[in-house]
Amino acid sequence: MDESVVVSPDWLATHLEEPRIRVVDVRDPWEYDGIGHVPGAVSIPFESYRDESDVDRGTLPGPDAFASLLSEVGVTPDDTIVAYDDTHGVFAARFVLTALEYGHDDVRLLDGDYSAWNRAHETTTDAPDPGSAEYGADPLAREESPLVGLEAVEDALERDAVFVDTRERGEFEEARLPGAVRFDWREVVDDETRRLKPEAELEELLSDHGITRGREIVLYCNTARRISHTYVVLRALGYEDVAFYEGSLTEWLANDGEVETGAV
Repeated sequence: MDESVVVSPDWLATHLEEPRIRVVDVRDPWEYDGIGHVPGAVSIPFESYRDESDVDRGTLPGPDAFASLLSEVGVTPDDTIVAYDDTHGVFAARFVLTALEYGHDDVRLLDGDYSAWNRAHETTTDAPDPGSAEYGADPLAREESPLVGLEAVEDALERDAVFVDTRERGEFEEARLPGAVRFDWREVVDDETRRLKPEAELEELLSDHGITRGREIVLYCNTARRISHTYVVLRALGYEDVAFYEGSLTEWLANDGEVETGAV
């Protein structure tokens, strides 16, 4: 697993005191304040970087809004960010995707979540005083971004791309993109450890679903939250040809896109 994308709790514990390591907690503020958090972590709640009004990039907040969030907690573009939640990483993965899209070079997902961290490492309810910074977002050019829109998805349907639906079975059977395979994002998580399954097991699991390095992969769900986790996992495993349909099924249905229904 590529540590430039996903890091273990032990890795974070070892590097936690380094000045350029900045830990971001994306849980609700009451969890951060009342339950505790990773020492030194700053609070950037999930809802603060999700904006339904951004017509160009779906639910992304926009580069200026995101830059303001990071400036307020003292994060700079040169920092290594490690994000976590307490929901197996799915909300934190959305933060990772957002930061990458807005040009942050080094942002990583904590393998596991707060509960996984709490089993072996210290927590605190003390809030740090990180100061402020002048963060400048530098959004990726369209040709560099993994995000794709409606037209690109329509084109990919004409090719041998594998469309990966990361939702639950009932959602998949109600409506899905033509030819899509269902790969529930939670399949990669070990329920006992709350961390990702071993790399060899992940590779076998993906292959069983037809998700291989030799194929073009297009991810979607309903509103692009769950595919953030799958995208980060694939990136950590070294998959390169992975597209991220930000509009997902919500946009597809709004544009009367063709769907399939029923069990497979």
